[in-house]
Amino acid sequence: MRGKAHLLDYLFPRRCAVCDGITDSPGEPVCRGCRGKIGYIKEPCCMKCGKQLKKEEKEYCGDCTQKEHFYQQGTALYDYGSMADSIFRFKYGGRMEYALFYGKELYERKGSWLHAIRPDALVPVPIHPARKRKRGYNQAELIARELSRHTGIPVNTSLVHRDKNTMPLKNLSYAERQNNLKRAFKMGQNDVKLSTIVIIDDIYTTGSTVDSMAQALREAGIPQIYFMALAIGRGI
Repeated sequence: MRGKAHLLDYLFPRRCAVCDGITDSPGEPVCRGCRGKIGYIKEPCCMKCGKQLKKEEKEYCGDCTQKEHFYQQGTALYDYGSMADSIFRFKYGGRMEYALFYGKELYERKGSWLHAIRPDALVPVPIHPARKRKRGYNQAELIARELSRHTGIPVNTSLVHRDKNTMPLKNLSYAERQNNLKRAFKMGQNDVKLSTIVIIDDIYTTGSTVDSMAQALREAGIPQIYFMALAIGRGI
């Protein structure tokens, strides 16, 4: 079996999930040199959203001291700046295989956080059907399914639907994001009576998307809502 795996790596060499070049270590998802380029979120980090804190900040980031959130707590794996190109290729360039690497990384570095929460389900942020048809997949769902494979926590994709085909958020102000996301999410059936869920997304910046989705979930009667993001940005 191992010989077959090595043969497949030789015939179809893996591309590094950071630089997208052929990996210099057969069978490995990332080049040896690229490992050191990944910026992981580490303590101290915001007790609410998980964003990396500056030295002068104490418990909460600037964003979370200015506004209320609809979720209990969140966490993120990467500093967005270090993985922006990787996530862009994953999201828009068809590099779905990166999800294997992301899911394993989340499990290895955030598994204890998930274990402490004991969620009933992982709920990926949905994308509008028109956008999913164009892209071919929902990147948040791919991450959630890989994380589920490692943890055994089920993925629920029927609980929330994207009812509004919103504009891309990256070039919008905070106020524009809030307006853009009004009534964007529609609840499905909570047939299994979920009480604790973790929203899964690729990028957390201001929290507008997660908050809009968490608000819909809370209004539907789900009391414990957390989120986990692959990467987190600088915020407002």
